[in-house]
Amino acid sequence: MAWDASRPVPWGRLAREWLVYVAVMAVVFVLFLRDTVNVGTIGGLFASLPMYLIAGYVLAKFGYQRKTLRDLKSAARPAPSSSTSSSSSSASVRSKPARTSRTSTGPSQHRPNNKRKRR
Repeated sequence: MAWDASRPVPWGRLAREWLVYVAVMAVVFVLFLRDTVNVGTIGGLFASLPMYLIAGYVLAKFGYQRKTLRDLKSAARPAPSSSTSSSSSSASVRSKPARTSRTSTGPSQHRPNNKRKRR
């Protein structure tokens, strides 16, 4: 997609996602990297906010929008159909593709049955 300055940027969602990232990384720092955490590590964690917001801004202007959990759940759940079950089952049946020289069982696929042994 092309850049579109009129596309909205979901600032609230970007900020919430960054806060979740900071919380997870803080837990990782406390649990696993306790001895190596210093002011620079915490500063780097907070310095990621502007970088994350800039990247999110650019992606939003190009039209990228991740699906929300609600969207993923609704996509995983089949939509209730108002049609009868026979029409929905016939729609799910695929027809066989046309035969090709690689899939046919014509003469090119049969090997001659030689009963004589070669010496």
